[in-house]
Amino acid sequence: MSESPAPAPSPGTSRSTSATIPPNILRCLTPVTDGYGVDLRPELSRVGLDEEMMGSAALRVSYRQGSAVIRRALELTGDPHLGLRVGAAQHLTSWGLLGFAQMAAETLREAIETGVRFQNLSGAMVVWSAGQEEAGYVLRAELPDPALDPAVAVFLAEEAFASVVALTRLSSGEEFAPQSVEFAFPAPRDMGPFTDLFRCPVRFGAAENRLVFPTAWAGRPMPGRDRVTYTGVVELLAEQVASRRDQQDLLEGLEISIAQSLPDVPSFVEQARRHASSERTLRRRLAECGTTYEAVVDGVRRERVEQLLRRPALTLRDIARQAGFSDVRAMRRAVHRWHGVTPARLREEGTDQ
Repeated sequence: MSESPAPAPSPGTSRSTSATIPPNILRCLTPVTDGYGVDLRPELSRVGLDEEMMGSAALRVSYRQGSAVIRRALELTGDPHLGLRVGAAQHLTSWGLLGFAQMAAETLREAIETGVRFQNLSGAMVVWSAGQEEAGYVLRAELPDPALDPAVAVFLAEEAFASVVALTRLSSGEEFAPQSVEFAFPAPRDMGPFTDLFRCPVRFGAAENRLVFPTAWAGRPMPGRDRVTYTGVVELLAEQVASRRDQQDLLEGLEISIAQSLPDVPSFVEQARRHASSERTLRRRLAECGTTYEAVVDGVRRERVEQLLRRPALTLRDIARQAGFSDVRAMRRAVHRWHGVTPARLREEGTDQ
């Protein structure tokens, strides 16, 4: 039976700004880009992340933050297949308790299905699903936003399947090779990195991103299998999922409230009242989400500005007013902080795409 995938965020919804993703991909990305002589710290700082924050196990980032850093890493390294390198460099220990549960699973199939079940704790930026089909045991990676930057979309698909293959080889045997791999993006000029890594037929321009495991491998026992340990860790993961769901509900509720109120922004006191909470409790809950009310407001304003800049009939003054800025200068400073360019330039870049 197929695992039910976690619901994918819809394009343009508040989940694109919610800080709910463990930054595992960004943590794996940094040492890989170091090998290119690229320092990602300024890019992390640009999206509000510093070294101290990146070292915190409690840190969560938004889909927008992750995409922005990945986009810049691709530009700075000039490597169109950076996703393959990042995926191949991963270890199960990078996934924390989830990786430990997978190592203790009975079979490779159970390890995979545990990863799918708790994917929201893994730092995944794709939506996973898995199940037995006629072709074999199939793992799918769906991009949650069809409007995603094409280069970032390729990175995420490559990283997803490269990490699966790398982790399977580390845990179950270096000789592992998928039965086949399919990518939804067009074929690259150089197929070498794909054939070298996957050691199986690779098809491009497919209807979906799909990796097929040989059935015999799916049932292969995990070397570290331990039923008692697995059961105990899965219970802890289930508790984390319940807590994360509460956090996500809080962030989405705040973002919707702010978006519906623009150009006015509800005060923090008003938000605490709406959530039947004291100001102190609400601040604590936001801290547990790894954010602040000011950061949530900033994220909603950013999304609103980006949406309005796509409407050529609106002047910059109109956009600043509708997004809740005091004037165009304030909006210009914010846009430069977010993107490193002026609103006019950002509008031109959006038109050129």
